[in-house]
Amino acid sequence: MPELDGQAGQGGQAGQDGRDGQGGQGGQPGGGRRIWVVPQLRDGRVTRVSWEALAAAGRLAATLAASAPSSRTAATVPVAAVLLGSGVDAAARELAQRGVAAVLVADHPALAAYTPGAWIGVLAPAIGAERPHYVLFPHTYQTADFVPRLAQRTGAGLLPEVTGFGPAAADAAGAGGEAAGDGLVWTRPVLGGKLQARVRVRGAGTVLVSVQSGSFPADAPPAAAAKGDADGNAKVQPLPVDAAQAQPDREVLGYEEAAAQQVDLTKAGIIVAVGRGVGGADKLGPIEELARTLGAEIGASRPVIDSGWLPRERQIGSSGQTVSPRLYIAAGISGAIQHLVGMKGSAVIVAINKDPSAPIFTVARYGLVGDLHELVPALTAAVKAAQG
Repeated sequence: MPELDGQAGQGGQAGQDGRDGQGGQGGQPGGGRRIWVVPQLRDGRVTRVSWEALAAAGRLAATLAASAPSSRTAATVPVAAVLLGSGVDAAARELAQRGVAAVLVADHPALAAYTPGAWIGVLAPAIGAERPHYVLFPHTYQTADFVPRLAQRTGAGLLPEVTGFGPAAADAAGAGGEAAGDGLVWTRPVLGGKLQARVRVRGAGTVLVSVQSGSFPADAPPAAAAKGDADGNAKVQPLPVDAAQAQPDREVLGYEEAAAQQVDLTKAGIIVAVGRGVGGADKLGPIEELARTLGAEIGASRPVIDSGWLPRERQIGSSGQTVSPRLYIAAGISGAIQHLVGMKGSAVIVAINKDPSAPIFTVARYGLVGDLHELVPALTAAVKAAQG
């Protein structure tokens, strides 16, 4: 069974690429490695966080393939999607078009509604028989419910809520200069996001990984996945289901959607976020005008929410929503680590702050130093002029 060790520190995000220094199953790095992704469905469709887990798997596959010795530069690490449910043909076809090597489908009436007993009853035998090197899941309440039990059942390692990975540091190297154990350093938040733990996997065997929402953009299909047929679609294959093991261990009474007024910032393409530097609820007018001009949603850091200036559903950070929009404008936000973990996956970050040493500038692509009450109206006017 793989073991985990790690250390925690303020910030210290590892990069999202790396090299694997151990052969593990299949011998050499890249050779014999396989990655599975277990997506989740809502109303028969693959969820956004599942596509992000698939993107993470693609990046991991490319990393493991690149770590193969020079004599095996053509090595690839296949990514397979493992789909559980009942009547999931449409979702299976959608997954097959996203560059994976295969789609393994467990289609059974016992899997029509999620229950941990049924999911574990299907996945545990499959993992035991096929021994994939990594199994990735989107980090959701459902994942937190059953994946630890799945790890215990299969003797697998468990890395929950990861936000990235990168090469092991030089001081972690063993004899000959190669990194000990798995060769990758994974990052994950601890203590409510106040610290970021850096974790390495020691030993061989399957590792179960849940991927935090917003950490891996889902714009592209897996980079190292083998293609299936001539059209680039993966083969859809049945995954055996033992009805005796796939027994629901709870009764699902129904599902309730969140209140209609709930704001889902995870779906926003542009977010204008405001921090304590705005000065009060009565000074949000320029922020709202900029958001209207851009067609953006408004988000906030925790101090704004705690002060009652905006409703809690608009909080972004470790105790709020995790977002990854195309454009994130942070106005009057200092950049505490609790906020950064909730928005660092944004494609373009623009920071506006009067303090040039504010931590938010360390993650921003563009920075504006000055009073937000002067800069935000000027930015709004510039956007309107560009829009004609």
